[in-house]
Parts: sequence; structure tokens; C-alpha cells
Amino acid sequence: MPGKVWFVGAGPGDPELITVKGRRLLEEAGAVLFAGSLVDQAATRFAPADCEIRDSKDMTLAEMTGWLIERTDRYAVVVRLQTGDPGLYGALIEMTQPLTAAGIAWEVVPGVSSAMAAMAAAGETLTLPEVTQTVILTRVAGRTPMPPGEDLESLAAHKATLCIYLSITLLHKVQEALRAAGWAEDAPMLVVHKASWPGQEKIIRGTLADIKQKCQAAKVGSQAMIVASPTLGAADWPDLVRSKLYDPTFTHRFRKASETTGTTDDQ
Repeated sequence: MPGKVWFVGAGPGDPELITVKGRRLLEEAGAVLFAGSLVDQAATRFAPADCEIRDSKDMTLAEMTGWLIERTDRYAVVVRLQTGDPGLYGALIEMTQPLTAAGIAWEVVPGVSSAMAAMAAAGETLTLPEVTQTVILTRVAGRTPMPPGEDLESLAAHKATLCIYLSITLLHKVQEALRAAGWAEDAPMLVVHKASWPGQEKIIRGTLADIKQKCQAAKVGSQAMIVASPTLGAADWPDLVRSKLYDPTFTHRFRKASETTGTTDDQ
């Protein structure tokens, strides 16, 4: 019986951010194919000493799927170790279709995405009551076009949190789209290079007006998450609208309200 291929999210960079299940599968793996251009090789340290480990950065998609299929003839556990989460810009379906056609079982183990890691590194929040409750994960069109209606200007018009992947070399296009969508020049922006990578992480804060210049000064031109959000900088705001879930006047199925809202005589 052939082995099984596991698509494991390695997380954003720090090997300790891989999930417990992902680490266990690496420890059991007979073969690991890892995305060396994006995944720190330290993530493969959990694999057994005799594990067959291959860097995929010089391989085509057909070569990668062929390698995985061949290893299932030899090993019960074969791992494709991918950056972040396998289902987000990870060519997941393109790799699983040949496996399914070959009768090879496969499964996905999710991972922490760089959007979450970038905001965590900067001590920021993706959502905030009455500011935004929506997070958009997207990218700018490059060699891969965007589907109709998904251009950044259209998405930015929502004024929600935008986590923009794979676009640091197109930062000027990000600025153009946000301006066209009506974002102010002083709108806060965040760029995090290699979020969570030990000793390599860079956090750049700026505005729509100056974020490109700040990234150039910091020599950040690859592997960076761009965030534009009305929540940025909220830790320094003097007043916040509090979450209803934890409000003492709010009842839910786990807790009854401990205070009442009260009324005044003229209400």
C-alpha cells in the first residue's frame, strides 16, 4: 500500500510556529520536500536523521509531484513542507490533482500565515470593534493577473484591513490603488520583512505617503507582508470602543451581565 502525502504548513518562518501535528509528521517522515526559497531549513530539523530531504526551489511543479509520488512507494509518511499555510498562494490544488489521479492519499495540515505573524510581530490587531471587522487577504496583479472585480482599488474601497501578499516589489502599485480608493496620504501602513524569522525580521511603519521610501531605506525588497488598516496604531489611541463580548452589561450563554446599562430620568 502506498504511503500518504501530507501538505504541512511550516508557518511564517520561526520553526517553533509550526503546529504540533506538523512537527509530529516531520518526526515520522521518510521523505520531506521543502520550499527552500521560503522555508527556513531549520524547520526540517524535526525530521529523522535518515529522512530523505529535498529542497524544491529548483524544481518545476511536475518534478515536485513526481518526486512526491515516487517517495510514497518507499515511505508511509511523505511531507511537502510549505511556507505559511498550504492553501494560501501555495499551488495546493495543482499539486494534489496529480496525486489523486495516481491514487495517492493526501491531507493538509494548516499553518500560521505571514499576515498573522506580521501583525503579531508589530503588536497590532487585524480587527477592532466599530473600526473594521473585515480582513482581506490579497495581492497585486503581476505576472499572475487578478480575476475581474478583485483589483486592489476595488478591494481597498471597503476601508477594511488589507493584508497584501507577494507585492513588495510592486509597492508603488499598492500606493496608487489605495490613493485611487480614497485612502488619505497619512493613512498608516505596515511592512514586515520575514515576520518571525529569528534574527532576520524587520518591521517598517509608515504612511501611504512614505512607506515606499522607508522600505527602500531599510533595503526591504522581498519576503514582506504589506498591511494597510484603519486599526494600525490603535494601541496608542486614548479611547477605544470595547468588545461587547467582554462588556459587563452584555449577556451571552456562558455569562450573565453583571451590570446594567442604566437610564437617566430624562430618557
